[in-house]
Amino acid sequence: MLDQFLNTCQDLRRKQEPFSLAIVVKREAPSSGKTGDKAIINKFGEIIGWVGGGCVRAILIKESEEAMKTGKSRLVRIGRGISNNQQEGVMEYKMTCQSEGTVEVFIEPVLPLPHLVVMGKTAIAKALVKFGKLAGYRVTAIAEDAKIDTFEKPDELITRYHLEQVKTTPASCIVVATQGEEDEAAMEQALGKEHAYIGFVASQKKGQSMLEYLRSSGLNEERIAAIKTPAGLDINAKTPEEVAISILAEIISVKSSLPATAGFTQFDDTRQEAGKPKFYINPVCGVPVDINHPKHILEYKGEKVYFCCDGCKTKFELEPEKYMHREKA
Repeated sequence: MLDQFLNTCQDLRRKQEPFSLAIVVKREAPSSGKTGDKAIINKFGEIIGWVGGGCVRAILIKESEEAMKTGKSRLVRIGRGISNNQQEGVMEYKMTCQSEGTVEVFIEPVLPLPHLVVMGKTAIAKALVKFGKLAGYRVTAIAEDAKIDTFEKPDELITRYHLEQVKTTPASCIVVATQGEEDEAAMEQALGKEHAYIGFVASQKKGQSMLEYLRSSGLNEERIAAIKTPAGLDINAKTPEEVAISILAEIISVKSSLPATAGFTQFDDTRQEAGKPKFYINPVCGVPVDINHPKHILEYKGEKVYFCCDGCKTKFELEPEKYMHREKA
């Protein structure tokens, strides 16, 4: 069982897919989750493993999504005896409709490595690939006729200035370090990909010439203004290695300023399955309910209301206006 769990983690890491690890760290009976139970929650909101069922399951899926959005771990406390004391990094759900049991689950998001794309096989490009790897980036190296030993162990090697095969995100960083080898073609390819940073390695004169070329090609001024040229912070760099360090420092600065949601924003919708979780907050107890798998559904004044258990449904039926008013407030 543990081997299967670890293999799934390794497989998701290889695929550069975000996921969360959830482990039960404390349990007071009765509860279905036991201390040490663990699960993986993937980018589709699926739970692989076991940390509890019913309301616990829906809560952990929702909190896993929030953990991946923010990149921050959290402790989730669920039970009837919860104190509702606000603590940083602790999310509490008081279950008004369950037994006295309590469960605490620690959720740790595991996000893909930051992505650096380096175009060109110049000395600066080679140094960027090397230092990018050392800094913990997943590095894609792109150069015409590049050989397996052109760069120092990139994660991905593309031998033409075509980026169709390269998957980037709004958090990816791209550096065009071609320095005279198909500069325009490489830049146009780079601008066609999602990115948070795009830098052009050149002198000020050559950089301005590139910007004028892009203007004449019809590129709008906003996109042109986002291009960093000369790429890198001004640290009076001389050697290719120093220039690479200045560029990496600029990339780190940009990456640090990105919003927390730049990488993972929501559960992946590329796989159209009816079971993908969509949440509705139960107006009685405040617990998120997966609308694909609710315990009960009622319709009140033309609106569907979803419930996690029999008790919440019964309470709602007795005083529906009270709970709907509280939910809207």
